[in-house]
Amino acid sequence: MEGGDLELGELLAAAEAAPPGESVDVVAHDLQKRFGAEAVSFLFVDLIGQRLVRLAAAGAGVGGRAGPIDLQGSVYDAVLQSQRQHVEADGQGGRRVITPVTNRGDCIGVLELTLQSADDTVLRQVREAAHALAYIIVTDRRFTDLYHLGRRTTETSLAAEIQHQLLPSAPCCEAEEFTLAAGLIPADDIGGDTYDYTLDRETLHLSITDAMGHDTNSALLATLLVGALRRARRSGCDALKQATHAHQALLSHSRGLATGQLLCVDLDTGLCELVNAGHPRPLRLREGAVEEVKLAVNLPFGVAAPTSYRLQRLQLLPGDRLVLLTDGMQERGAAAADLASVVHDTRALHPREAVRGLTAAVLDACHGSLRDDATVLILDWHGHRNQPDESGPRAALTR
Repeated sequence: MEGGDLELGELLAAAEAAPPGESVDVVAHDLQKRFGAEAVSFLFVDLIGQRLVRLAAAGAGVGGRAGPIDLQGSVYDAVLQSQRQHVEADGQGGRRVITPVTNRGDCIGVLELTLQSADDTVLRQVREAAHALAYIIVTDRRFTDLYHLGRRTTETSLAAEIQHQLLPSAPCCEAEEFTLAAGLIPADDIGGDTYDYTLDRETLHLSITDAMGHDTNSALLATLLVGALRRARRSGCDALKQATHAHQALLSHSRGLATGQLLCVDLDTGLCELVNAGHPRPLRLREGAVEEVKLAVNLPFGVAAPTSYRLQRLQLLPGDRLVLLTDGMQERGAAAADLASVVHDTRALHPREAVRGLTAAVLDACHGSLRDDATVLILDWHGHRNQPDESGPRAALTR
């Protein structure tokens, strides 16, 4: 097998036979056996997105679990942003190879190793091994806290712990029709914001919510809200019925309030049905221009008032970027951040990098100290072969 193509079946079988915390060891052994790879390690991004944590394979000779590495401005940051393999001389006659480990757009981390020689075929097979490692880690992290533990480079509050358990396991997703990414700051404190998404055969479901209150109380309210929304969604409810179920859950089991936007996007047509429950309006980037989408605003979830929710429609066109925000992105301290300008300036970036740009702008405006958590979700709509193109009608919003 030495020097031959990656036997994916054998690699996956070896990973399944190993303990779930030894994914890197399995891939390292495969690369060592085929190419004589040395110093094999996996580096993953910490919870707050500012550092990398190294998980070295057994016997890799890189000092085991070294301290966190600053991400910003590093070669690892460049690899994660570009999603391209990086190769350079290691200073000892070999080649240092850093390869992104990504699953459906979710940047899990990077695979780093040293090779004495690395032609195009070898480098391609290292990329294949990194791709396989992504799938292995996604599977194995269900059974171990190793990857969760390693991401904690700062102390996490109880509220934040609850909050993160409510979020999707991947903050980014790529599909034929769309790319989406989301981010939340500060990631190690507060606890009321959530975002959620899921994809079925015909529909992309999105939500962004903000449970009122502080600390653990807001996290518990968010738990009730997200649970009600997921239960309704998984029962086949549309956005309007999801909103009604969430509202009734808060009325029945809590005295708290929450704002939110619920969206159901038809994958064939790009037609989005949505409910806005007291939430900040989204921004839309279309043909280089950024504008606020003029949605009607219903009352927040949990308000005891005889008012029904209103289903609205928004037509997404290929090339559109839709930006959903919580009010933490617009709080008084963040007012100095011109979000529309940042959306425009980051228009050429992948949504995950645009998310970083927006959250960084808010943090800078608040001098690194937010009074509330802030969340952003970006949806890039690519369209479907059955969807009208840019020359079609511009019907946008049914009020």
